[in-house]
Amino acid sequence: MKNSASFFSNKDCRFYPCHEMEEDINCLFCYCPLYHMECPGTYTYIEQDGKSIKNCSDCTFCHIAANYGEIIKLLKG
Repeated sequence: MKNSASFFSNKDCRFYPCHEMEEDINCLFCYCPLYHMECPGTYTYIEQDGKSIKNCSDCTFCHIAANYGEIIKLLKG
């Protein structure tokens, strides 16, 4: 898939690939816009300094190109 308004892959990034995936990683949502909400991705909570923190390190939902529409729909609420 070529870079577009809904997909961008930055293979020159020093962190690329940030996840092990079979398809190209969509870097458009490098930092998950769904972090502060319940999302359909795979996440857990970890305890740190008495606080519960969302751990999305195993989640690839925002990096899958086909999920762009669903992410936008969730952000619009």
